[in-house]
Amino acid sequence: MKPKVYIETSIPSYLTARQSNDLRVAANQNTTLDWWETRRSDFDLFISEFVTSEASLGNPEFAQKRLEAIKTFPLLNVTEAVRELAKKLVSEGPIPDKAEMDA
Repeated sequence: MKPKVYIETSIPSYLTARQSNDLRVAANQNTTLDWWETRRSDFDLFISEFVTSEASLGNPEFAQKRLEAIKTFPLLNVTEAVRELAKKLVSEGPIPDKAEMDA
């Protein structure tokens, strides 16, 4: 049985973006691409409706590429328990208000 991994929006974003001139961003892009090509098949990958929603924003060409990259991944259900945990992660935990959707 493969380990399960939740894929958040930065993965398809780094994977499909134009190569950045910023060294840190370029390193993240290269690491993501390497993982995608060599390790992705080692895991069962999942996304949520939030990832689909975020991936569809912005430049239509790149949004389409992001959505294409994640189209086969099963969607996790966002239950009331998940919403409550997310609220606590923001109000009591390590997630800042501006990243509420990431919780």
